[in-house]
Amino acid sequence: MQTTGRIAALLRIGADDPETLLAGTVAAWRADGLRVAGVLAEPHNLPGFACGAGYLRDIETGAAQRIFLESAPVTTVCHLDAAGVETACRALADRIAASDRVVLSKFGKLEAEGGGLAPAFRAAIAAGKPLLTTVSEKHLDAWRSFAPDAELLADAPALDAWRAKSAA
Repeated sequence: MQTTGRIAALLRIGADDPETLLAGTVAAWRADGLRVAGVLAEPHNLPGFACGAGYLRDIETGAAQRIFLESAPVTTVCHLDAAGVETACRALADRIAASDRVVLSKFGKLEAEGGGLAPAFRAAIAAGKPLLTTVSEKHLDAWRSFAPDAELLADAPALDAWRAKSAA
């Protein structure tokens, strides 16, 4: 399925904080009267954790889904709770088709393996919705395989240009 111009990913590199850019984009779209479905990541801000995954906040309802485990599994230092991410994803399922835009905080390891927010990504693409996400260099190859025509954005000016183009 061709996704050129409809899907973009902010690269998690450089000085611009991708979560701040996502939140700003959501606020701008909502101020324009657009319905935005999706989730934004929030850190847990707890000391002693190897990863900062904390919560996924639903853009429409404001509900926060916890996505971290108290103790990391034996096989990893990451405290990410896959079940929590999948719960947040299921909560979005019915609202994606009715939205004007979709923002999903990240495409990462879970999504590369077909889990996590992957069903929400697929639903947004199938519905032809403009979709904005973030991706790290570590998962860039998987992202390119998942959405080969998606645009990669490196900074705020590139995001602004994509937003203008996706509105057309």
